[in-house]
Amino acid sequence: AYELSKTLAVFVGLIITNCIIMGRFEAFALGNGPWRSFLDGIGNALGYGVILIIVGFFRELLGSGTLFGYPVLGDPIAKTGLYSIGYENNGFMILPPAALIVVGIIIWVQRSRNTALIEEN
Repeated sequence: AYELSKTLAVFVGLIITNCIIMGRFEAFALGNGPWRSFLDGIGNALGYGVILIIVGFFRELLGSGTLFGYPVLGDPIAKTGLYSIGYENNGFMILPPAALIVVGIIIWVQRSRNTALIEEN
């Protein structure tokens, strides 16, 4: 069953994420009316979408030096652009843990700019 578990691992993560998001939507909807719940859903969907775009942007840029498949940092083989001064693609940025690091940096930047978002114990 090892091969099956490797195949299903991606879907398990998606199911868990879906449950977290749907649970949050349901919790808000139980305490608010339909219009506010609709606006909350639209706002959250746009927010999650923006975060996914930001994370994808930095992972692709720093991981492979491209955006939408087009090289923007130069040619790593010919050593042009940033590669001429010693920049190397960071292969770690392409791996899944890098997404968590980028999200953590986004949260850190947002909370440093707006101290009201910092939770108190």
